[in-house]
Amino acid sequence: MDRRQKKTRDAIFSAFAELLSQKHYNQISVQEIIDAANVGRTTFYAHFETKDYLLKSLCEELFGHIIDTAMGLPHGHYHYSCGNKTDSVFLHLVRHLQENDRNILELLSSENNEIFMKYFKTNLRTLIVTQYAEKGLLKSATLPEDYLVNHIASSFVETIDWWASRGMKETPETITEYFLSVIEPVLRSEE
Repeated sequence: MDRRQKKTRDAIFSAFAELLSQKHYNQISVQEIIDAANVGRTTFYAHFETKDYLLKSLCEELFGHIIDTAMGLPHGHYHYSCGNKTDSVFLHLVRHLQENDRNILELLSSENNEIFMKYFKTNLRTLIVTQYAEKGLLKSATLPEDYLVNHIASSFVETIDWWASRGMKETPETITEYFLSVIEPVLRSEE
């Protein structure tokens, strides 16, 4: 993707995110997105087949970005220090959410939050599989691994939702400590 295409795509994402912070997804028309992004209809459809595809792409971009950053993978920019190597991947993720890059927390707490929470949880499952399950760090032999992955992802989503609804009063370290104490029974310690 060349620079001009990226700029157009970013303008559409930005306009769409702004509209999502103001009204429900089902109330937003493609024309409103086009007008807010100041692009033509043909340009919009050259990038996205439908509004649903735009939503999916926006979520993949947002959550792919934060998950990749939490895992230490390069993905665009990152503008905070991840801390040291012993920090939990969840702490990296909470720090990134605190930075609130691309208004992620506003989207997660907007009236459209069920849509974003679903995508967030899907991306979290991938993170948990790669960072915990594939490394043999889920210790329950009596419960199915996919159940444990779903449980951890759901717990993290609810933790972030609780934290955001309280105005993020706790530090990322405190929130991560709360979360890890809840899931500790199902995790093996890294050696």
